[in-house]
Amino acid sequence: MGHKIHPKSVRLGYIKDWESKWFNLKMMPDFIEEDCRIRVYLKDKLKLASVSRIIIERPGKYLRINIYTARPGVVIGKGGQGIENLRKEIEFMTTKKTFVNVMEIKNPEIDAQLVAESIAFQLEKQIAFRRAMKKSIEKAIGAGAQGIKVMVSGRLGGAEIARREWLKEGRVPLQTFRADIDYGFAESYTTMGQIGVKVWVFKKELFKRTIKELFEKNNFNNQSIPSDFNVISKQENKEKEEKSK
Repeated sequence: MGHKIHPKSVRLGYIKDWESKWFNLKMMPDFIEEDCRIRVYLKDKLKLASVSRIIIERPGKYLRINIYTARPGVVIGKGGQGIENLRKEIEFMTTKKTFVNVMEIKNPEIDAQLVAESIAFQLEKQIAFRRAMKKSIEKAIGAGAQGIKVMVSGRLGGAEIARREWLKEGRVPLQTFRADIDYGFAESYTTMGQIGVKVWVFKKELFKRTIKELFEKNNFNNQSIPSDFNVISKQENKEKEEKSK
């Protein structure tokens, strides 16, 4: 039988980090509930700001909130007024001195949460689900993702019987722990009912070495590296430079 698990939780402490960075056994239930309220409030308040994730830190008696968004200008507002209002409202809600930081997402096309929300928004606008899925997959692969899988579930196309449809391109190695796989989930509230959207994006494989690096690690001289491998390593370096550009 299948043993499905959240792609992020299984990688925590290995290649992924926690979204709530604090530890307090005595106040843990209160802090968890407070974190949940802050996230729900910010997500609702910043609907149009393309917010991917919200990191909450509690150093001492303070509260530090890092908002990762594809549209930082919408969050900051004119002259920083938007971020100042957010800070005051969170301080009123939690009675703690709060610092709010806005982090820009450079590649929103390969952020799984933003891709899922984009598809959910298109479904609400009554765009065909296959078209929305294919468009998102093309954008993600074009932006440098090594693989992407999109799944939608519910009364698709207004059908009476709910079903599940999915599309995949590239590779998504869910069981490889060193694979940096981003996961996102969103819900679309259509006139026919609720439709769920899940997205898995395989960004890159961490700790993967090139052929040249493997030879250097095993204390081989450059002379002993076959010419074919030198050509391959040069090609890999060129690919890396093109991606960085």
